[in-house]
Amino acid sequence: MTRLRLNPDLDVPALAREYAASGRIRIHDLLVPDGLPELYYHLDEREDWWHLINTPDGVIELDRAARAAMSAEEKAALDARVFEQAQLGFQYRYEGLRVPGDGEAAPKDDPLTEFAELMSSEPMLDMLRAVTGYSELSFTDGHATAYGPGDFLTGHDDDVVGKDRLAAYVYGLTPRWRLEWGGLLLFHGNNESSVTGQVPRFNTLDLFSVPQRHSVSIVTPSATSRRYSITGWLRKGPRAGNP
Repeated sequence: MTRLRLNPDLDVPALAREYAASGRIRIHDLLVPDGLPELYYHLDEREDWWHLINTPDGVIELDRAARAAMSAEEKAALDARVFEQAQLGFQYRYEGLRVPGDGEAAPKDDPLTEFAELMSSEPMLDMLRAVTGYSELSFTDGHATAYGPGDFLTGHDDDVVGKDRLAAYVYGLTPRWRLEWGGLLLFHGNNESSVTGQVPRFNTLDLFSVPQRHSVSIVTPSATSRRYSITGWLRKGPRAGNP
């Protein structure tokens, strides 16, 4: 299997200046292209995704078999519950895959695990420290996400007590996407009165400081594929003390 590698031609000083000016940046061509199709097809072909839905009683996790077995009435009732909570509260609906952490068993030559290892490698951490200015950055974590029609994530700022998050990241693995399909990474302006956003793309890394209010717009029924990404955080402190 081709090893995933950081692009050695990134203009890190220029990226650092841009990040310092706004607290966020999109880095194009983060990785050398070799091996990226394998990572994309790995995500696209896996069937063990869990649909994650926030509710007042806790997170609902449905695998694809369970969703397929639901009746039309059950799906409609769940949709109504999802969108009712989205009217005024924090809500999300998307598919997720955990990335095995340190010491956890993972399939041999698993591209998702390889990506996680790359994100916590010293060359990557050095680049991220240089771009963001966070010298205290010690590790990253993350999980894979897939947004299909009807999936979304409402506004939040990722600031969770005890997590020691310095910044969030979204690594895009979506090769073909139209702006009109939704699934945009949106950054909220003051008083929710304005917005700027990023269209899903391939081999891009969106970095933004925490806290910073953002959301993912709903994916429309016209989308012909899922919006794939690997998302997570840049964190300080010891990994073992920050699960």
